[in-house]
Amino acid sequence: MKTPSFFIAHGSPLLALEDNEYTRFLEQLGEDLPRPRAIVVFSAHWDSPQQQLTADERYEAQHDFYGFPEDMYRLTYPAPGDPELSRRISELFKSHNLPHQPVAGRGLDHGVWVILRKMFPLADVPVIAMSVDSLRSPKEQYEIGRMLSPLREEGVLFIGSGGLVHNLRLLIHSDEPEEWALSFDAWVSETLESRNLQELFQYDKKAPHAREAVPSYGKEHFVPLFYVLGTAAGGTKAQRMFQAYQYGTLSLNCWKFE
Repeated sequence: MKTPSFFIAHGSPLLALEDNEYTRFLEQLGEDLPRPRAIVVFSAHWDSPQQQLTADERYEAQHDFYGFPEDMYRLTYPAPGDPELSRRISELFKSHNLPHQPVAGRGLDHGVWVILRKMFPLADVPVIAMSVDSLRSPKEQYEIGRMLSPLREEGVLFIGSGGLVHNLRLLIHSDEPEEWALSFDAWVSETLESRNLQELFQYDKKAPHAREAVPSYGKEHFVPLFYVLGTAAGGTKAQRMFQAYQYGTLSLNCWKFE
């Protein structure tokens, strides 16, 4: 059995403290999933031109945000790492001639630990964090994910952590979604469910309101989708498991690929 892969929106860092329909969904999702051997997260908050991955025995949580309640800076997520899996990932990258760099001591950014704290609150499942490169083409991002797809047969859970609609300059004081955000998410949904990757790779030209949903200064939140789709290469099913909005345009969604 192959472990499914997921794209999960991490929303605002405040998600770590919130109790709402989405956080309860994430908590239930973690309970329902078979315990993975390890979790590999492609994070929107680690954007690097060279592929990087963590290689630690244990992590501390990065508090890589500003102006939030003091309680946020006391939250921890001391998950173990998995150096053996880091080496296995490096071997797969080497076999595909992908330059990459293991990194020690970085910790887990909030794109990783905020969702994992809801899904796996005991912090007892080994974690590997992966960078993304928002300047690569969607096809290249997909292919990097595909290099790691054999690990799904070894019990590794892949997550792309970001946001399909994530434009902080267009937030409003309402949770009622803006029509343009709904339109973009609907297009992504239809394209994913039909597994039309070639169309999806051209989202910036094909999707309605792509400039608003994925602004040039915020592509890093969309691109984890392509990496995690690559890890599920060969699969036939895409299932939207949750969809909601905060601040009118911040899309909270979870997609399952298998």
